[in-house]
Amino acid sequence: MDPALDSAGRRRCSGERNVVQRFLKRVAQTAALLAVTTTSGWAQSPADFYKGKTVELYIGYSVGGAYDLYARMLARYLGQHIPGNPTVVPKNMEGAGSLRLANWLYNVGPKDGTAMAIIGRGTGFDPILGNSKAQFDGPKFTWIGSANNEVSVCVAWHSSGVTKFDDLLAKELIVGGTSSSADTDQFPKVVNGVLGTKMRVITGYPGGNDVNLAMERGEVQGRCGWSWSSVKSTHQKWYDEKKFTVLMQLALEKHPDLPDIPLIVDLKLIFARQVIGRPFLAPPNVPKERAAVLRKAFMDTMKDPAFLADAEKAKMEITPVAGDQVEKLVTDIYATPKATSDKAAALIVR
Repeated sequence: MDPALDSAGRRRCSGERNVVQRFLKRVAQTAALLAVTTTSGWAQSPADFYKGKTVELYIGYSVGGAYDLYARMLARYLGQHIPGNPTVVPKNMEGAGSLRLANWLYNVGPKDGTAMAIIGRGTGFDPILGNSKAQFDGPKFTWIGSANNEVSVCVAWHSSGVTKFDDLLAKELIVGGTSSSADTDQFPKVVNGVLGTKMRVITGYPGGNDVNLAMERGEVQGRCGWSWSSVKSTHQKWYDEKKFTVLMQLALEKHPDLPDIPLIVDLKLIFARQVIGRPFLAPPNVPKERAAVLRKAFMDTMKDPAFLADAEKAKMEITPVAGDQVEKLVTDIYATPKATSDKAAALIVR
């Protein structure tokens, strides 16, 4: 009898079965290894994820302005409060009053928790104010927090001939702006529309610091939507030397430093943004546990004695607003009735 055949004449296949069994065993082992790898990836702690990483903190304006200063100060300390202690690197991405950065962050920026940004306090509301160039849905950002609850002012340079708010009702004041989506442009248009003032905006400056230089050079006569905290941190000397006059303040409440300066509050939709004076945010869909870590690290940094000491030296106001509060405010503003937002939009495009 052929040794390869059994008693019934069938060819023996035990060796072939062994090959198949070994193959299936290897498949099972590979599947188990992949399962473990995948599970450990999902279960990776924030500390494990951030260890050795770089978190890039993008700034929507040019170097030297207040947004830039706040971001760079935060970058010095934030990594110390994130588990794993990543390096935080500030980078400028100016353009269109930080709208360029907002669009990039929402649509292109990495969504793993390694990208953050600071944008204009009003930029996140552009979609509901009729800006067709805004390619995002504000509430879907991962809002990290705000460094302060801001008050903005409108000022006139000492040689402009405008010395008080009432002068704006009869005399034109040329003010510098950074883009149609920025406070520098929107605030004077809103005040013109609501109160009948005569501010004319010359826009296109890369950042607030460039507007200030334009005032000094005589290219423009004033600036509107200038954060009071920025005035104090970057141009207190100008204020002390009466290089400009503060004409009005724009917020929901007066600043304690300016008890006698008129407060303009007619459109809450516009001025509610002041609550998030220096907003930090990340792309949408950042993993929840990393978003929570970034929010906590932000607020821990805002209470860090070393950070606060440096901020005080730089005359930077720190009145932080937590990320969940910022998110709620943005969501509430996006729920504004369309008739109201259309009214505001009509004032801005004038």
